[in-house]
Amino acid sequence: MTFEEAIAQQPAWVGIWLNVLLLGAFILPLVLLIWRQSRVAGIVTIVAGTVAGFATTWIFGQMGYVKLLGLPHVLLWTPLVIYLWRQQGRADMPTWPRRIIWVVMVTILVSLAFDYVDAARYLLGERTPMAGTGI
Repeated sequence: MTFEEAIAQQPAWVGIWLNVLLLGAFILPLVLLIWRQSRVAGIVTIVAGTVAGFATTWIFGQMGYVKLLGLPHVLLWTPLVIYLWRQQGRADMPTWPRRIIWVVMVTILVSLAFDYVDAARYLLGERTPMAGTGI
């Protein structure tokens, strides 16, 4: 089963959330490249998201659709949110990049809420594949 097939077997809200996550954590950071003051924040966010995505795909290939899939987000996005918080507070940050950074942070924080719970549950012994994946 592919990663996409496993996701397709999840409840509909999971697919909807993943589309929101794609917009908020991967597409909006591209917009940050427009302004000089927010370019580094955009690049850092894009790189962290890409690395987390590859790591998640690798874990899926090794272990299947398990709750540990959120661990790369926990490890990479936690420091990213701290960095973005500092960037949005810079005095020279224009209004629109500041707003975009807020949307990106909120999106990532919602994802992290799921990821922290899932990773903790996995580390505490809940290691069976997630429901509906048949892996």
